[in-house]
Amino acid sequence: MSLYENEFPLADSICYLNHAAVAPWPRRTANAVASFAQENVTYGAQHYLKWLKIERALRESLAWLINAPSFHDIALLKNTSEALSIVAYGLDWQAGDNIVSYAEEFPSNRIVWESLASKGVELRLVELTDLDDPETELIAHCDEHTRLVTVSSVQYARGLRVDIDRIGTFCRANNILYCVDAIQSLGALPFDVQKCQADFVMADGHKWMLGPEGLALFYCRAEVREQLSLNQFGWHMVDKPGNYDSAEWQPSQTATRFECGSPNMIGTYALHASLSLIQEVGLKAISNKLFKNRSLLIELIDDIDKSALLSSRDSARQSGIVTFSIAGANHTQLYHYLMQNNVICAQRGGGIRFSPHFYTRAEHIYKAVEILNHYKAC
Repeated sequence: MSLYENEFPLADSICYLNHAAVAPWPRRTANAVASFAQENVTYGAQHYLKWLKIERALRESLAWLINAPSFHDIALLKNTSEALSIVAYGLDWQAGDNIVSYAEEFPSNRIVWESLASKGVELRLVELTDLDDPETELIAHCDEHTRLVTVSSVQYARGLRVDIDRIGTFCRANNILYCVDAIQSLGALPFDVQKCQADFVMADGHKWMLGPEGLALFYCRAEVREQLSLNQFGWHMVDKPGNYDSAEWQPSQTATRFECGSPNMIGTYALHASLSLIQEVGLKAISNKLFKNRSLLIELIDDIDKSALLSSRDSARQSGIVTFSIAGANHTQLYHYLMQNNVICAQRGGGIRFSPHFYTRAEHIYKAVEILNHYKAC
């Protein structure tokens, strides 16, 4: 048994195809949390300085994951929505500014921008349906009043991967801020924040990074950091967070300025452990194995219904998400049938969304599609 298979002792009865929602933890992550809990029970915070070393190591791992210039560019926040809100309510908007995005974005990357309407900011949404060149259409909606472009690197419902490098080149050339929700990429696909030239990147750890809920990456490019005014304040976001007696303070010069209070230390231990596995396996190997699983899924679904696939067949547009719609099926009923038969999945994008990871065993994919075929035959 390979390293990564041993790390996922899922019950044999489970076909887990829901990493685009919430992933199961690796064995080492559960062990790290148990060890941390036992240390806390036995010694309390006696070894807090060691905990801080793990926190720094997590920032370094996240910087590696996105190829950030420095771990000082990484803030540890509660979730993607918090990070998006920090951007949305940190910028000094002017009436008449506009934001350009895709209509099919996850609500977190839509609602926060819609909430700026009271400030006179327009949100322009581009429909992705039937677009052969979504980047050109997005760029066409930008003008001299476009202040920010915000997109997901991979669309959550049908898994469409957009060319974030091309969009980033346009934004940088036109002095437009660029925000990327990378929650459906990080841990599954290689990601290079310097190549795509994003100013802001955010992602929770509980999907493809295989970590816990409640802890997220927020990258803010150093050159634009001070463009974000601060709306959360506390002991942790200052330049000298351990100097409790000083009456004078300044915001940290690093991305920790966006972390107002005490860290989620148990989440830090968990995500640090999960990312250590991703680093050991390597992002290239992970994406290669993931795409093999994706190809197998598509092949098997095509055998049932050649027209069922809703996700793109274009290799440049593919991700870890495979969404399909079975002709004549009630997809709410189908979803519940699959879940009752231990095929863990989601109902998204007008159909059923399967999202295996790199370690998913082929026999579980075959079993899931066999159960799907059985429903269709009934």
